[in-house]
Amino acid sequence: MPRRTGIACLLLIVGLCLTASGPIERPWVASLRLAAPSKLADQPVHIRVAGLPKGEPITVTTEAVDAAAARWRGEARFRADASGVVDLDRDAPVTGTYSGADGMGLFWSMVPANGDDPDKHVFFRTAAEPGGFFEIRLAVRARGREIAHSVRRREWTIPGVTHRKLTLAADGVIGDLFLPPPEGAKSVAVLVFGGSEGGNFLRHDAALFASHGFPALSLAYFADTGLPSTLRDIPLEYFAAALNQLRTLSGPGVRRLVVMGYSRGAEVALLLAEHFPQLVDGAVLYSPNQYIWGSYPPGGAAWTRDGRPLAGRGPIPVDHVTARVLAIAGEDDNLWPAAISARSIASSVRGAVPPLIYPEAGHAVGTFPYQPTGIRFNHPLTGVRIELGGSRQADAAARRDGWPRVLAFLNLGSG
Repeated sequence: MPRRTGIACLLLIVGLCLTASGPIERPWVASLRLAAPSKLADQPVHIRVAGLPKGEPITVTTEAVDAAAARWRGEARFRADASGVVDLDRDAPVTGTYSGADGMGLFWSMVPANGDDPDKHVFFRTAAEPGGFFEIRLAVRARGREIAHSVRRREWTIPGVTHRKLTLAADGVIGDLFLPPPEGAKSVAVLVFGGSEGGNFLRHDAALFASHGFPALSLAYFADTGLPSTLRDIPLEYFAAALNQLRTLSGPGVRRLVVMGYSRGAEVALLLAEHFPQLVDGAVLYSPNQYIWGSYPPGGAAWTRDGRPLAGRGPIPVDHVTARVLAIAGEDDNLWPAAISARSIASSVRGAVPPLIYPEAGHAVGTFPYQPTGIRFNHPLTGVRIELGGSRQADAAARRDGWPRVLAFLNLGSG
């Protein structure tokens, strides 16, 4: 876990001496309290407003600017309870950008301030390297004016995390290596990679894993400098080389290697566990399918082994898998039946743990929580419109529940 284990609290107090009609009658004092275990972007913030008149209506807002300079805003309206308190962990908003009691609803439910459809947008993340962060401004309004506000910093790494870029020329692979502070390092290292979008999509996951003590390498395997431009004829040996680099660069304390893949990346993660059981001790499969699919765009094989294309009509063989496997899927996945595949993989692999299936979530079921994420997009390689299924709220709930379970899965292997 991160070294910052203390609770950071911020208390803002404001006196409001107005009534609805205007004249001063009874002054009252409202306080906005924020508490969080750390500033890490994957950790919750507990928001509480106190000192309000009984039944007082208030509006709580969040605002942030993403890495693409787009403004985002969340809003929720509440009424104070009999004690003059609004507790966002406990209270459901009367109206807002989310519904139901959800202490972090104002974070993940932010929508583009320009009125664009939030279902087709994602919050562009700031740099994952140590020192990278973004800010969220929280404010409370009552009776037509702002009565309290705070700016909350959300960071990707804790102090002491180090970062190194891996290159084809120097390392034989392309990726971003994040190492935890030596005193907090675990014995499990994680290789993470995305799916058909290409590039190095999961570097923020790697940064957060390192902040929780796990050495992590986010890997690009196509659509990056010096790599194939599409998902076609990607050698499994490339991933094996990345695993060996991760073990070497993580230091002698690492005893187990885990692969984490998303979508098409989950497919290759399972293939790696089958073809390289001596390297892969664990696998986390987000939105998996149990078959070997062809290239993307279509026209050939996606993966090769020993220079030969991998293909097959049936499920991916798992006869040689010795790794512990955790599959995570949304029942409402619109790309493929990920939940069916997750259950099938869990029942076929000897070392699998029960899968995490989220009934109303879609393909965007993972990974870390509390960031706005859309449920449709135009694919970066083909421009084809992709409908992911699920809903923003169901996907957010799945990530909030699933991410701590992934960390627990890794911790079980770090003993």
